[in-house]
Amino acid sequence: MRKTRFGTVAAMAAVAALAMTACGGSGGGEGDADSIRIGIKFDQPGLGFKDGDNYTGFDVDVAKYVATELGYTEDQIEFVSAPSANRETMLQNNQVDMIFATYSITEERNKVVDFAGPYFVAGQDLLVSTDSDITGPEDLNGKTLCSVTGSTSAQKVKDTYAENTNLQELPGYAECVTQMSGGTIDAVTTDDIILAGLAAQPAYQGNFKVVGAPFTEENYGVGLPEGSDKCGDINAAITKMIESGAWEEALNANTEGTGYTPNAETNPPTLGDSCA
Repeated sequence: MRKTRFGTVAAMAAVAALAMTACGGSGGGEGDADSIRIGIKFDQPGLGFKDGDNYTGFDVDVAKYVATELGYTEDQIEFVSAPSANRETMLQNNQVDMIFATYSITEERNKVVDFAGPYFVAGQDLLVSTDSDITGPEDLNGKTLCSVTGSTSAQKVKDTYAENTNLQELPGYAECVTQMSGGTIDAVTTDDIILAGLAAQPAYQGNFKVVGAPFTEENYGVGLPEGSDKCGDINAAITKMIESGAWEEALNANTEGTGYTPNAETNPPTLGDSCA
């Protein structure tokens, strides 16, 4: 008799466990999983930055919003460092589920990975001191322009706009800004929102400004493994974030004090239902 009662209780427990499992992922799809791995930058203030156990920045805020719409709680998000050179490999090797890391949608990248979005349209711009008279790349003749080692953005300015620009390459944008604080550099160049994120840091607030004359267009997308079926859901989440005002709120919070405003002709972006 005891054996029969034990078997009945065990069966009831199994049914209850199955019921709880079925109800647990109310978001459906990816939200049924225990966690989601999202690649971000760990060293890009204002966009993706790791400080101890805290992750901050506009990319992080958009990633959290999208993950929540997909059915995850913030505790289920695992942020993973996604350096620029490793992003395609990380998606191809299933090291991450998606990437929010100033990841521009390009034809070449689209051959090996998919993109949802874009969730932001950036443009190459200049960061200068607040009292600078530089208003665009054409004003850089005879000036010293800084960018990071391996980047083509500074060379693009020299080749296209001001051939007498003096170029300075440093390991990171923070080093460029530090030297600009000391007066040895006149301007820093990369995507406008990256520059705004740097200028928004407490150590720099009030000292620098984004010129606000972008001269390229970079569509920041959500990197996904090739063949992903999540583009529609992610785009719907980004659209909801934009329409609710949360997108603008996140952008302002991460560029506060810099006077930065994104290009109103391209932002906020309009998204479709399919991969970009």
